[in-house]
Amino acid sequence: QVHLVESGGGLVQIGGSLRLSCAASGSIGVIDVLSWNRQAPGKQRELVALVSSGGVIKYADSVKGRFTISRDNAKNTVYLQMNSLKLDDTAVYYCNVIGWDTRTSMRGSYWGQGTQVTVSS
Repeated sequence: QVHLVESGGGLVQIGGSLRLSCAASGSIGVIDVLSWNRQAPGKQRELVALVSSGGVIKYADSVKGRFTISRDNAKNTVYLQMNSLKLDDTAVYYCNVIGWDTRTSMRGSYWGQGTQVTVSS
């Protein structure tokens, strides 16, 4: 079974910073794509940033220049450094891993439990 554990959310003022972490463990093997997604109240879940095994990185337009995604392959961990936070960044942030389950030899998409990020004025 694949497990994702997220940490780093919290309450921060406008302009502040937070760093989210998501560690994959269990039967996860090769990871193809790691991403961060978010869902604000009343809105659909949206992609924030992703990094592929080949090093491709993409960001949502709304976070370009403020957020940085990175991965530590040895630890199966993905990070999201969030700077210059705005009120609109308030949401539950979910990490997603697309990779291979060593038990089933199948490729799957796995989600973390979510971590709340609240930006206040």
